[in-house]
Amino acid sequence: MNKYLLSVAAAACLVAGTASAGSITGTVDAIGASLVNSVEGTSDFTSNLGDDKLVLDARDDAARFVASDGKARGAQLEAALGHIRSQAPGLSASDLELANAILAL
Repeated sequence: MNKYLLSVAAAACLVAGTASAGSITGTVDAIGASLVNSVEGTSDFTSNLGDDKLVLDARDDAARFVASDGKARGAQLEAALGHIRSQAPGLSASDLELANAILAL
């Protein structure tokens, strides 16, 4: 689970982009706390996310999605987002946060 949370924290830093250092810290803390609460108990999901072919195949789509600020949505990314949300229904991360996490794998 630590590998997944580290990936999400790194993605959160990327999402924060031009924000001040205090905002980045707040963003990482908020996302980290949210994910710990929502993903806790799904260790199989978090430990296997980086090995999931459906998620890994969506990396190119995720890169386009992030680069377009959420405007370019590819079919593989949509499938991966649906898969992630079905595996962790309580997850409260946005599509952009999840796309950044996919890129960080």
